[in-house]
Amino acid sequence: MSYWKGRNAMIRYGSVIHVKDEKLEEYKSLHASVWPEVLDRLRKCNIKNYSIFYRDGFLFSYFEYTGDDYTADMAKIAADPHTQEWWRLTDPCQYQVKSALESEWWASMEEVFHMN
Repeated sequence: MSYWKGRNAMIRYGSVIHVKDEKLEEYKSLHASVWPEVLDRLRKCNIKNYSIFYRDGFLFSYFEYTGDDYTADMAKIAADPHTQEWWRLTDPCQYQVKSALESEWWASMEEVFHMN
């Protein structure tokens, strides 16, 4: 995680999770047409520039957070019925990395370099 402060604060988040080999194509298919309600909730909760990358059984997530209460915004996302239904489809495609904290589904990654 990293941040810069100026007119508007922005924090970069990276995380990682495994994708099940037999579920990779299903996961890609789901993300080829993410539900508009899910995307709208992310936008309303100050998530910008969100990407997910794949390599060798891992999914790597990156997004920028521009709000001022990350915990509250994440709670709003988790409470959203459309997002909960989306997760019911995507979660079975994934499993935690060994180093994930007990409270993490996607494990946080440490940012070691950024070129602005």
